[in-house]
Amino acid sequence: MVKTTLAIDGMMCGMCESHVNDAVRAAASVKKVSSSHKKGICEIVSDAPPDEAALRGAIEATGYHVLSYRSEPFEKKGFFGRK
Repeated sequence: MVKTTLAIDGMMCGMCESHVNDAVRAAASVKKVSSSHKKGICEIVSDAPPDEAALRGAIEATGYHVLSYRSEPFEKKGFFGRK
């Protein structure tokens, strides 16, 4: 699994977060997506790294600007997943 973090400029409220999340879901196959207008980020968890150009295009089409893109391995943490 891969965790991708996008820095996004232009989100001002919870509805903006929803617009970004919907754009990400439409552009890529994701397990989980969450955005924060306060932090200015969108975090995506997926099986494989999403296509950066497709994500940028989908998000920019909604009026927001992607400032950075970072992917890293993701290990699910939980009560039963602890080591």
